[in-house]
Amino acid sequence: MTYGQPITHESVQSGSEALREQPLSPTPIDRILQKLSCMELPAKEHFERYMHHKWRLNHKPRTLASSFTSVMLFLSFYGKSGKREIEKIERVDLEGFIEQEQDRGLRISTVRTRLACIIAFLHFLMEQDVIPGSVLKRGIKLKLPDTLPRAINPTDVKKLLSVIEDIRDRALFLLLLRTGIRIGEALGLRFNDLDIKSRKVHLFEGEKNSMGRVVYLSDDVLFALKLWLRRRNENKEFVFYGQSHGHLCYSTGRGLFVKYLKKAGLDQKSYTVHCLRHTFASELLNAGMRLECLQQLRGHQDIEVTRRYARLTDTTREEEYFRAMAVIEKGGIDGTY
Repeated sequence: MTYGQPITHESVQSGSEALREQPLSPTPIDRILQKLSCMELPAKEHFERYMHHKWRLNHKPRTLASSFTSVMLFLSFYGKSGKREIEKIERVDLEGFIEQEQDRGLRISTVRTRLACIIAFLHFLMEQDVIPGSVLKRGIKLKLPDTLPRAINPTDVKKLLSVIEDIRDRALFLLLLRTGIRIGEALGLRFNDLDIKSRKVHLFEGEKNSMGRVVYLSDDVLFALKLWLRRRNENKEFVFYGQSHGHLCYSTGRGLFVKYLKKAGLDQKSYTVHCLRHTFASELLNAGMRLECLQQLRGHQDIEVTRRYARLTDTTREEEYFRAMAVIEKGGIDGTY
């Protein structure tokens, strides 16, 4: 049917048939099941039901992919050990898989993530009365190093900002620094997510845990955003758009950050773009913000995650140390040990 021709029943019908004939793009669960169909694994039918279960629960594609990889690797290991019936699984099978992954040189955080995915699968099998609950009667714990988050030194922050002259890039990196949002959240922002008048950004769904939140715009990031919004193409959906119709991709954003680190002479300090999020938290705590407020701004479900920054930036503890040490150095301590 061409422009100017009358619309007839036949043309509408042929158009509908053409739409029906167009193949639908595969969903994440379709792609996973297609991969699974080519594999020979123990408990394959239970695995398929589990992936369908996670899809119905609306888990994100990245979560589905992580679960698929972890369970697939475990079932492959289980089969190679000479076992086929998942009903005969024992705790020693889990421990053997963990040892194998550690022997391969995987980071302990990666091994722990895989273990969590496998245990979730086993819990599903328990609920289906496929395996007994005694398999996980005693938990398996892996000691994960409790590392400090890495923030950017204040002097280095000034150096970095001083070399970012591009209006769009300055708005992007100031937004990360002053709101603490993840780079994926920033790149996914649509124009309607910004409330410039109220100085707010609405994150309707967090990138990592799907927890929505509101963050606020400081004076410097508000000024940078206003400059960029005057220049940006109004027909684009995303605030930080790429050459196509979509948003700027993560690899491009990371590449820009690396470029500016090098320009500022900071490329040997191992800073990553995620350090801007750590710097945001550290600076707010140093300025006296309560942990409960910072928890909401960061989008943490567990305040213990936020509390890690208190170990890094607690100026009160530092002041107490030097006050007490001054007394000690002056010989003001009495008593025996």
